[in-house]
Amino acid sequence: MSGEELLSHLAELTRRLRRALLAVALAFIFSFAFGVRMVKVGGDPLLPVPYPSIDHSISTMLVSRFVESLLPSQVKLISIGVFDPLYASIEVSLLLSAAVALPVVMWELWGFVAPGLYPHERKAVKAAIIPSIALFAAGALFAYAVIVPTMLKFFLLFDESLGVEPTLSIKSFIGTVVSFMAAMGIGFQLPLVMAGLTKVGAVSAEAWRRNWRWGVLASFVFALIVSPGATGGIIETTIGLSLSALYVVGIAVAKAVEPRRRQNL
Repeated sequence: MSGEELLSHLAELTRRLRRALLAVALAFIFSFAFGVRMVKVGGDPLLPVPYPSIDHSISTMLVSRFVESLLPSQVKLISIGVFDPLYASIEVSLLLSAAVALPVVMWELWGFVAPGLYPHERKAVKAAIIPSIALFAAGALFAYAVIVPTMLKFFLLFDESLGVEPTLSIKSFIGTVVSFMAAMGIGFQLPLVMAGLTKVGAVSAEAWRRNWRWGVLASFVFALIVSPGATGGIIETTIGLSLSALYVVGIAVAKAVEPRRRQNL
């Protein structure tokens, strides 16, 4: 590759990164600084209309939703620092902006790498985009519906056994929710990564099956890294078993895509 071609590729990468970052920034601003109200226009049904508002923004509404649906009624939510509620809203806005802008980011990434791929590789990558988004959403929902409620109930029981009034700062609460949703969204990409490596010929499906013990070990190591480490092994075991099950799913998907690769070759 000549120097001129390299500069051309770098310029293209810069343009696409700018567009991707702009999408993330716009999504962040909208979720952090705008609310949505339902308005009836004439005889039309109610329509969602955005309006500028930080204290009733989309992110603050989602913070309230997290509190109502996840926080046990016995736990008192407090603000330790002056800016803790603001930090909580920012964290939720970051999660929302990443989720909303993800299709744009993936489209720009695809536009950059696609010209350098073979036809069968382009087909494989395009086929993985929607499953990747779906798996991330599934992982985030799993954290929201299972991991976080289980963890909070455990800490509540522990506090009550010690005779301690259960309190939790809003910054810590929202940070925990967002972190677990993001971590599990990433962790749920495991079957797709395994299938992708098999599709390109890097790792065979038989190799995944033969080394399943290492896969299970890696799943529990990941669980130990992302979990708080103070739940008596409940959260760690739940995450580890979930990722181990996904590893088994990954083996099955890898077996399914391997014959297709041979046919393409």
